[in-house]
Amino acid sequence: MTSDDTGRPGISRSIETHSGLSPEQTEAVLDLLAEGARNDGQQAVSEQGRLQLRGGPREGVSHLLLYVDGELVGYAQLEDTDPVEAPAAELVVHPSHRGHGHGRALGSALLAASGKRLRVWAHGGHSAARHLAQVLGLTLFRELRQMRRPLTGMDLPDPVLPEGVTVRTFVPGADDAAWLEANAAAFAHHPEQGSLTQRDLDDRKAQPWFDPAGFFLAERAGQLIGFHWTKVHAEERLGEVYVLGVRPGAQGGGLGKALTTIGLRHLAGQGMPTAMLYVDADNKAAVSVYERLGFVTHETDLMYRTET
Repeated sequence: MTSDDTGRPGISRSIETHSGLSPEQTEAVLDLLAEGARNDGQQAVSEQGRLQLRGGPREGVSHLLLYVDGELVGYAQLEDTDPVEAPAAELVVHPSHRGHGHGRALGSALLAASGKRLRVWAHGGHSAARHLAQVLGLTLFRELRQMRRPLTGMDLPDPVLPEGVTVRTFVPGADDAAWLEANAAAFAHHPEQGSLTQRDLDDRKAQPWFDPAGFFLAERAGQLIGFHWTKVHAEERLGEVYVLGVRPGAQGGGLGKALTTIGLRHLAGQGMPTAMLYVDADNKAAVSVYERLGFVTHETDLMYRTET
């Protein structure tokens, strides 16, 4: 636990670091995140980070809780699981407590905890987050785009599968191991997605939105070579291209485009008026495919890091 003064008379600030949170702490953090999302228009902590709030300690994951006079007003999560990349973090300060140095205090605590090897997400790329990154001495190195396209009033082409490829839906339990192996192969270059474990998959299967009828697997000669996992955000009326992957040896034959189309047609059939997806801005080939399918950039998430 570290403590420091806010610089305002009679007000004290403290930061607690935990390897796992109690149910009460978890609910308090989720309330804080919800308040931040209502103010900012998007979540400050990713889906993976929110899933990691529950279920007790997880290897390599730390939770930093910032209190002012006993009230939880800030939260940060630090994940140090990548064997190569610097630890990654996300953080939020309650909207009514911003402008008092709490974000800088959390950022400084993250730098200390990571040995000054740090990557930090700024979801939505707001100016305040860019300023905090500058204050902490971090530089921009990754841009993640959220792209969207309408699903109503637009014809989606019939999917054309490569020769010998068939598509079916995911069977929970029976397909877990094969999908995890295919996902790791398809995203070997992607530190977050490629490292998903059985526990990560189980976390998602336990969510109310999970529907195997929207989880498509492409097979050739009995081997899983590609997949498109869709997700429905019911409250927002959004359908998501949640995870789309093709094994390296099966790329370049149109399977990715066919799987994308199959998923989009499914989401349209679920009554979703809009589809969304996330893609790295420097993945020019994927961005080009999505643009040809009618997607345009909606907003951008930025990642900053310490100089290496």
